Amino acid sequence: MTEIIGWVSSFILFLTVSRQIYKQWKAGTSEGVSIGLFIGQTAASLGFAVYSWLVWNPVFIFTNTVMVLNGLVGFFISLYLKKHESLQTESST
Repeated sequence: MTEIIGWVSSFILFLTVSRQIYKQWKAGTSEGVSIGLFIGQTAASLGFAVYSWLVWNPVFIFTNTVMVLNGLVGFFISLYLKKHESLQTESST
């Protein structure tokens, strides 16, 4: 039962963060989204993934590794959208 709680929680976290990143991508804007958020989240998730590996907790190894990937995807999407938005602003002036 303990493992099931961990895996379900991991899945919920993944869906929640992934949905937000997807929503940002579909909206085509990075307005209100800090790149620093993704940098911090990625760094923290990487640290937690290493810690989880050291104490050997498969649920958290998986969860935090996936969260590193989510953070990187969110970071690159934000960079892309910010660049795209600045190019649109420049071309309209």
